[in-house]
Amino acid sequence: MAKRDLIGIIKDKLKKFPGLYYLIYNWLSLVVFVGVSHKVLFKLTPDDRIIVNIGSGPQRLSDKIINIDNVMCRNVDVVADVHSLPFKDNSIGGVVSTAMLEHVENPRCVIDEIYRVLYPGGHVYINVPFVYGFHSSPNDYYRWTIEGAKQLFRDYEEVDTGVRSGPTSALLVVLQEWLSLLFSFQNKYLYQILWILFLIILCPFKFVDHYLIGHPESHRISANIYYIGKKP
Repeated sequence: MAKRDLIGIIKDKLKKFPGLYYLIYNWLSLVVFVGVSHKVLFKLTPDDRIIVNIGSGPQRLSDKIINIDNVMCRNVDVVADVHSLPFKDNSIGGVVSTAMLEHVENPRCVIDEIYRVLYPGGHVYINVPFVYGFHSSPNDYYRWTIEGAKQLFRDYEEVDTGVRSGPTSALLVVLQEWLSLLFSFQNKYLYQILWILFLIILCPFKFVDHYLIGHPESHRISANIYYIGKKP
């Protein structure tokens, strides 16, 4: 993808400095996360149980969470394939997965592996995209509605589901791509410049989602949804 030519290089460079990367990301991102977060696991998981974040990248969600990724980078504690987690059966108290499942070829396998390592009564929190543009890392395969997430986690007991980032976020990520395509006149280099420009112009509007998140139909075009499940 052309966007990876410039944007991908910038992201790879910044990820070497996680604090700076996530500061810029949260400031410029067209998506605002206003729904229930992974922090709910702290209330659901006993203090003596381990919580892991699979597909963590360089972001440290909490000192209480062990980071797992398939490549070694800063803040990664364990390098492993998420399709084959290096933990015993029924040994993990809680699992976090944020914006990761869309990037694996076999999410069903990953879900089964999470189920295997969770102890009975353990919880999983996932955040996945619904209405969202293509974003390779290194690949991008899937999108889910709330009902789709429930089906994916059908072996779990549903605790809660909802919108993590709402309709405004979804609109902005699509509008940014559309405007960049329209005004770049099929020039991929101009497209990349406009992609950054429209990112800067549009990002302040994301905060409208703080209002729209309360609408009972906001899930219909939300950017991201969350699912919280319990292993029986």
